[in-house]
Amino acid sequence: MATEGGTKAVVAALLANTGIAITKFIAFALTGASSMLAEAVHSVADAGNQVLLLVGGRRARRKATPEHPFGYGRVRYVFAFIVSIVLFSLGGVFALYEAYHKYEEVHAGHPNELLESQWWWVPIAVLVAAIIMESFSLRTAIIESNHVRQGRSWVQFVRRAKSPELPVILLEDIGALLGLVFALIGVGLALLTDNAYWDVAGTAAIGMLLVVIAAILAVEMSSLLIGEGAAEDNVEKILSAAAAGDDIGRVIHLRTLYTGPEELLVAAKLAVRTDQTGEQIAAAINAAEARIRTALPEATHIFLEPDIDRAATPAP
Repeated sequence: MATEGGTKAVVAALLANTGIAITKFIAFALTGASSMLAEAVHSVADAGNQVLLLVGGRRARRKATPEHPFGYGRVRYVFAFIVSIVLFSLGGVFALYEAYHKYEEVHAGHPNELLESQWWWVPIAVLVAAIIMESFSLRTAIIESNHVRQGRSWVQFVRRAKSPELPVILLEDIGALLGLVFALIGVGLALLTDNAYWDVAGTAAIGMLLVVIAAILAVEMSSLLIGEGAAEDNVEKILSAAAAGDDIGRVIHLRTLYTGPEELLVAAKLAVRTDQTGEQIAAAINAAEARIRTALPEATHIFLEPDIDRAATPAP
């Protein structure tokens, strides 16, 4: 469900950003508004990022090999981390550079194309249309996220989601909408006050916004790349399922690790009785594994080790 919903949200965002980028470049060519150029490059970066997410999802479906015995699920984290780098460099840093460059031009008294162009109304029309299109993209991301959010707050969803596509698209769409609002305010005030510094301010605001979003994405994706364990509620499911049988005393210790968004590795040491035969212990371990898979289907790699519960064994 998370993978299918993420792909749908990515495709919707890709289509929206491609169309929006073209119209923004046209508006910039007609008016020279720096906010429009920053937003156009922002849309190109977003569209490129969506392509990266689709490529990462495709590469992650490759079968496991002897060299990569747990499969390629974490490739999606790698591509999502690259997205944060692209958003920072091509989106945020470029917008800040454009703001500085435009500030130098305005400060030097160069003619301003936006204020003198007969096409002054084009950026306003383009930005309003882009806000409408981007809203539909964000709506798709919200709908698909609600299918897997499970009552968590949006902050918790972004921080704890193991499937990277939906959090990335959510943050990108929110950033895109806010960036469009900043650009609309900057261009609008520049036209109303005949002061091009407002256009510069709007461009700088877009750049800072994208840098912040890129930093958030980088932190979250780096955490997933390093390796995150199962959430507390899933750990409880594993513990309960493993110790549910009469032939298992308790879980001595447990380690979990996501090898992919929907692939959880479970390693545990289980306490068995001292009077059990080897055949009985093997049957107990197999039964515990089956219970864990039933309780948590995403537990695709399970390694259970039997041991004597020395804490419960009386000292001689």
